Parts: sequence; structure tokens; C-alpha cells
Amino acid sequence: MLGFMLLVSPLSIGQKMPKKMDLYLLIGQSNMAGRGKISVDTARNNQDIWVINGEDGWVPAKDPLHYDKPAAGVGPGLAFAEAIHANNPKKTIGLIPCAVGGSGIDDWLPGKKHDQTGIYAYDAMLARVRMAKRKGTIKGILWHQGESDSSPQKSSLYEEKLSAFFAKLRKEIGARNTPLILGTLGDFYVTKQPEAEKINQILKDYADNNKNVFIVTSAGLTDLGDKTHFNTESARELGKRYAGKMIEIDK
Repeated sequence: MLGFMLLVSPLSIGQKMPKKMDLYLLIGQSNMAGRGKISVDTARNNQDIWVINGEDGWVPAKDPLHYDKPAAGVGPGLAFAEAIHANNPKKTIGLIPCAVGGSGIDDWLPGKKHDQTGIYAYDAMLARVRMAKRKGTIKGILWHQGESDSSPQKSSLYEEKLSAFFAKLRKEIGARNTPLILGTLGDFYVTKQPEAEKINQILKDYADNNKNVFIVTSAGLTDLGDKTHFNTESARELGKRYAGKMIEIDK
């Protein structure tokens, strides 16, 4: 249960908790949460990259960052943070993982319970962001979602709902001018579900038509064999693409 007291996990005892961090919000569905296979290589951590864990405490970040489902694995978040940190090693990074696997855009409405996980995605995110902001400033919002809305009926309403969601989110978390980076759905998913191409076009159009909104492409990335989720290598590559765009924005 998400609390409102910022705790320090036992895992971080003996490690110096940073006073201030650059915060990044990770939201969307399973490809932001990550489903890539975890190995010794991907489970590393960096003392300058922190994450809020499932017990609402700050700990040094390592995969999996998310805890939406038992299947949580490697996503783009850690590779993103590593690349951002490498670009500016003086900065300490705090990740706010709030993605929910299987969530459609309607599951990100206030007060809406996600049937698969029982998570109130928007409410939990809002509480976690407010808690995290005690330790820093939100520098970027990363979004990867749309697979669950890749049907003719849902995609026709996606643009309007996406716009309303981000307008409300920016207002409530005090991030009106914070860079928002959207990731396109994988080529493999478009092949599996052609309506996903419409979602990708909506994401691109939203970035083109709104200030401080940017797009990164997942073109050429590969799945883990299910035609839905990025494999470990591709999830990390996607994270680097998000970071590349963030670094470009900050120049």
C-alpha cells in the first residue's frame, strides 16, 4: 500500500541518501515497466541512481524497477538513467516507477482500478510523485503505452483521451513545462495488431502539435518472442533513445 512517509529501505542502510535529485517519472504499461529477462549483467546498480521501491523507500536502482506484476523485468528506465548520468555525472537521479502492465488509457483516470492488477494507476502515481518531490524536481516524464488501445474502437478515441490525461497530469504534479517524451509501439506489435500504427501516428501528432512534447521511435527493436514486449537488449536500447532525446532537449 502506497504510504505518504518517505522511508529509507533496509537495502540502502549504510548508503548515503542524496539530499536532492533530478526526478524522472516512468509511466505507461508493460513495455515501460519492462518484461525483459533479468541477468547478472542487467541487475547492477549505481549509487547515483535511485528508485522508489515497492515499500515506498528510496534504494539504489537496479532491475526490475517496477513491481506492477510478478513478470516485471528489464525495461527502458535504468538504461535511460545510466545514459543521463553518464552525460552529467554530477547529477543524482531519482526514478519514479509507476507503469502498470496491461493498462489502457482509461485505466489512467483518477479513481479507476485496473482490473488485472488491482492498482489505481493514476492515484498511486500521484501519491508517489508527491512523495518523490520532497527529494527533488521532476525533470522529465517518460510514457510508453498504447498496445491496450490498439483496436478500431479504442484507437478512435485515443487522441482525445491522451490529451486530457496529460493536461490533467501536468497540472496536478506541477509539471506544465516539463519535457514529456513518448515512445512509439514496436514494429513487431504493429505487425501483430495493425491498428497500433494509428496509435503511433497519434503519438507523433501529439508531439508535433504540443509544446515540450517529444517522440522517440522504437523502429528496428525486437521482441522477446511474444510479438508484444521488448526483449532485454531492445528495452535497454529504447531507454538510451529516451535519454538521447532528453539530453538533446537539455542542450
